[in-house]
Amino acid sequence: MILVCEFITPSGLERLRQSGVEVHYDPHLWKDRDALKVRLADATALIVRNQTHVDADLLLAGPKLRVVGRLGVGLDNINQADLEARGVKLYFARGINAVGVAEYVMAAMLHLSRNLAGAARHVAEGGWNRSAFGGFELSGKTLGLIGLGEVGLRVARRARAFGMKVVAADPQRLPWESVVEEFEITLTTVEEVLRQSHFLSLHAPLTLETRHLIRAETLAAMPKGAYLINTARGELVRNEDLVAALRSGQLAGAVLDVVDEEPLPEHHVLRAVDNLWITPHVAGLTAEAQEAVGLRVAEGVLAALGVR
Repeated sequence: MILVCEFITPSGLERLRQSGVEVHYDPHLWKDRDALKVRLADATALIVRNQTHVDADLLLAGPKLRVVGRLGVGLDNINQADLEARGVKLYFARGINAVGVAEYVMAAMLHLSRNLAGAARHVAEGGWNRSAFGGFELSGKTLGLIGLGEVGLRVARRARAFGMKVVAADPQRLPWESVVEEFEITLTTVEEVLRQSHFLSLHAPLTLETRHLIRAETLAAMPKGAYLINTARGELVRNEDLVAALRSGQLAGAVLDVVDEEPLPEHHVLRAVDNLWITPHVAGLTAEAQEAVGLRVAEGVLAALGVR
């Protein structure tokens, strides 16, 4: 039996059901861990998104489990060591939402540079102050990337098309030499990326080394009036230091699609900061990406089970 305990697209669910394997689909089951454990007893495959914490405790409830499918790319909620210890395979949709996230980063930079929403609101309220909404051009500005994986490379390619200079540091030291040359990316240190960036976009995984990578010291190293965009992991940023930088003017603005607590609590320190825009983890949630994620994970899980 294949157990799907979070939302999957209709096409992905249909692909699973076409296989002839029994499928139990309850997109809200993740909310009740005890009920999830009961269902897991008969499951040979478990498919989750980002709400279900898959660890040794949960795996104990699934003695027949052979594969876990992750409907997405992040693996923060999956304890891979526990899966390996049990001999359970892991399948996830690596790189599937890279285009959507890259386009989100470009949209964020355009939002920060042109403030179309503010200008439209100004007109709707009866104003016509053209000088207040001229903004500035991305062309000629420097975009700094920390992390140069599937998403970072796509952001770089799009930024170069806008006439931006791109500098990057990659904590994982991925072997992108030929691609870096093709896209005219300058590979350098994190410190140099911070020093040069008019816009800084985060695409690094969360590790012991990258946790709170963006903090008071690193923010102070950036040009005054720079901008931060985070579509990677909320814990890469120390919230209190970000707020201080935004309020002091060290940063002119920031766009976050990820935060350390999701959904954002009512009295969280990041709320009510005028030059900070937070979206509900939607960068990779395009219709195209979600459709592809559902189908790819369904295919991967079925293949792991030896089913066509």
